[in-house]
Order: sequence, then structure tokens, then C-alpha cells
Amino acid sequence: MIFRNIKISNYRDIRDGSILVSTLVFSFIFLMIAGGLLGFVSQQRKLSLSRQAQLSALMIAEAGVNYYRWHLAHTPNDYADGSGQTGCNPCGPYVHNFTDPSGTVLGSYSLLITPPPQGSTIVKIKSSGSSIANPSLQRHVVARYGRPSLAAYAVVADANLRFGVGTTVHGPLHSNYGIRFDGLAYNVVSSYQNTYTDTDSDACTANSWGVHTCVSPADPSPNTPAQTRLDVFAAGRQYPVPQVDFNAITVNLDQLQDLGNAADGSYFNPSNQQGWHIQFLGNGTYRYRKVKTTRTCTYGDPEVTVAVGDVYAYQGNWATTALPANGIIFVEDNAWVDGTLQSGERITLVAAKEPLASGNATIWVNNDILYTVQDGTAALGLIAQKDISVGLFSEDNLEINAALLAQTGRVGRPYYPSACSPSYYLRDTITVYGSIATKQRYGFAWVCGGAPCSGYGVRNLNFDGTMTYTPPPSFPTSGEYRFISWEEVLSNEIY
Repeated sequence: MIFRNIKISNYRDIRDGSILVSTLVFSFIFLMIAGGLLGFVSQQRKLSLSRQAQLSALMIAEAGVNYYRWHLAHTPNDYADGSGQTGCNPCGPYVHNFTDPSGTVLGSYSLLITPPPQGSTIVKIKSSGSSIANPSLQRHVVARYGRPSLAAYAVVADANLRFGVGTTVHGPLHSNYGIRFDGLAYNVVSSYQNTYTDTDSDACTANSWGVHTCVSPADPSPNTPAQTRLDVFAAGRQYPVPQVDFNAITVNLDQLQDLGNAADGSYFNPSNQQGWHIQFLGNGTYRYRKVKTTRTCTYGDPEVTVAVGDVYAYQGNWATTALPANGIIFVEDNAWVDGTLQSGERITLVAAKEPLASGNATIWVNNDILYTVQDGTAALGLIAQKDISVGLFSEDNLEINAALLAQTGRVGRPYYPSACSPSYYLRDTITVYGSIATKQRYGFAWVCGGAPCSGYGVRNLNFDGTMTYTPPPSFPTSGEYRFISWEEVLSNEIY
């Protein structure tokens, strides 16, 4: 047997070298993994800080919107952040620091304010926010707020109201007093009063809820809760709710007079007769003529004399002119109005006599006032110092497309008995597409002994919702700015 010598020392050297290589490999792998983990943790921290800065920037931008909403609540017509800047569109930028309760600055927001365009009450507020931790990272939000006009209701009144059987209303109803509703309402009916006294002779209960019905089964007196009654109030009823300030409306007549008398408005001086007839032609023009004489009706014992509201004779010929550029026609007298408005024609016609605070100008509507399209692109506002009245010789099926405002009087049709005209005292259907704002009690129909005795048998009141924030030019607004929309935008995005 042959034995070979094996050098143990050489074997040990080979083994030690392989261990060293393995150690280096595993160390390298560990360092790679550790480095990756540290990089991942670092990236996650940076991402977390970025997200925190983005969230802070968005919250600060929203704080800017909330600030300017507060500013508009105190100064509704200031779109320049109190700087006095005029003629700007948009106005700004206006930069404010955002601080915590201790006064520490956490960031800032920059505001751009876009005033309402003509024919609108909507203000656009763009707020760009950034945090002090990362000033270069900004978030941008745009909010829209609008002041509702008095055309925000199908009917709004400063008096007790009664809507009889045969009345159908699409749109919100409100009164600062009580409402008796015996028709069908497809929107909310609301009253400032919790309870009131229904003084009509056929009242089902004298002491009534602020909004009540006498349709069987009639509402109980206020010592018993009223039922839901979806057959009458399809969208419900609310009482008491905040009132609408009719006293603030008188301020607008001075402003409207100035606008009518401006170079881009239309102004009619006193006629020294009965008033002016204004007829819209639906082609960018209207025509006008002086009303010389009208008639009255005398009836009853003791005798009562009431204006019939017709045009019995004119003085002079018709004259035609373009619609005013600023949309205001101011008539310093009574006015008779009818005709057609096409898309893009937005007009407010005012009838008011001096003194503006106590005059008694009336608007008469005996024939149709129509829009060629009912999509919000045509709009007419009729503002009467006293009444907006439908006369005795009105159309049997009368349609009025307009926002109607009787500042100190009423929107309605006077009581005409058969003695005034056996053919015209009763009419068939009246349809209003727009809104009605009336200081005194509204009404196009009269009931005597439980039966119709004058006026229109069917009354359709259809609400034009586009007029809430895009009313006719300079139509009065009511209340504070309301939220309409919110969106986040890019820095240079058109909004």
C-alpha cells in the first residue's frame, strides 16, 4: 500500500480564502439591501412630507376661499379685497398669510376675484395656497358663489297669500306672512310665520299653521300637528323660515333710474297722458307709443270704480328703436307691455313715477309676453313701483314670460264682475313662466260663495330656475351669497 503525503497547511489556506470571499459577497449583498431599504425609507419620508405639504396647501387654499366668502358677506359688492381697485377682471392677486391661533405663520394664499358678468350675480374666487414648509408647492381651487335674486322663487310675497283650487306651481313659494294653499305645489312652500290668522270668510280654521291647506281633510288648528299632505305639498312645506327683506328693494329704483338715463340705457319721461305702451319685436328692437286714454268700470252699491287697464286711444304713431345696450328701460309713468324676446335679449323694464319712494306707477299686461326659447338666454324683468296688473280685456289664454316685481303693490288681476263685461270678466288660463315677487296679496282669480266669480279659472305658475343667479339686468337680489360649486384646477387652467 502506497501512502501519499497531503499538505494540511495548503488545504487550510484554500478553505480560509473561500470563507473570505463568501463573507465579502454576503456583506456586499447586505449593504445593497440595506442601502435600498434606506433609500426606500428616505423616499417614503420625502413622499410623506410632500403629501403633507400638498394637503396643507389645499387646506390653506380653502381657507382663502372661506375668507373671501366672509368678506363678501360684509361687503357684498367689493371684489377687490378692500384695496379700492376698480375696473379689474379678475381682481388681484391679493396675498394673505395663514396663521395658527398663536399667530405663527403656516403658509399663505393668493386670491384672484372675478366679478359677476353683466346679467349674473355669480362671483368666482380662485385661491392658490402653499405651506411654509414647501412654498414652491401650490394647490389651486376655484369656488363660485352667487346671490339669489328675487326671481329665485315662483312666488315670494310680503303678505298673506291664498292659492286656490286650480293653481299649479312648479317652483319654490315663500311668504313673510301666512299661506293658504289649496292647489298643487311641486316645490317647497315656506312661510316666515309659524302660525297666523286666516281671515278669508271660508277659512277652514281661523288660527292656522304658517302654511296650511283647506283641501279635505283640512289641516287642523296649531294645537294639533299638521299632516304631510303630499297630495297638495308634493315637496313638503316649511315654517317658520327666515324672511325676505322687501324694504331693501326701494334702494334699487334710484340705481335703475340712473341706468335708464345713461347713454346706453333707455329713458321715457312722463307722458302727460296715461303712460307708454312698450312692445318687444323679437329682433333686437322694440316699439313704443303714448297711451292717451283708458277706461274704467263702475259697479255695485255703494259704487266702486276700478281701472279696466285697456288702451282706448293712442297719441302719435309707433316709433321703433334698438334695445338698450345695458338692458334697462326706465319709464317714468305707467307702462303697457307685451311682445316677444329672442335668445340673447335680456331686458329689465321699470315703471316708476317721482317721487320714487312714494309714486304709484303700474305695469299692465293684457297680451302675451313670450320668449322664442325658454332656455335662459332670453330674460325679461318687469318692476312696477306699485302694481303689475292684468286688465279686464286680457287674452283668454294669457302667457307671461318674465320675472314680475310689484314693489309696493300686488301682482294680479283686479276684481271685475260681470257688470263690467259679461264676456271678459271670466277668463280661461293664465301661465306665468318666470317668477312673481309681490308686496301685497297675489291673485289672478276671485271666488265668491265658493265659486269662481272673476279672473282666470286655471293658473299655471312655472318657475324659470335660470333666473336665480342669472336674473334680468340689475334685478334685485336678496340675502347672502350661496355656495354654487367648488373645483381644484391646475395653475394655468382656464376656469
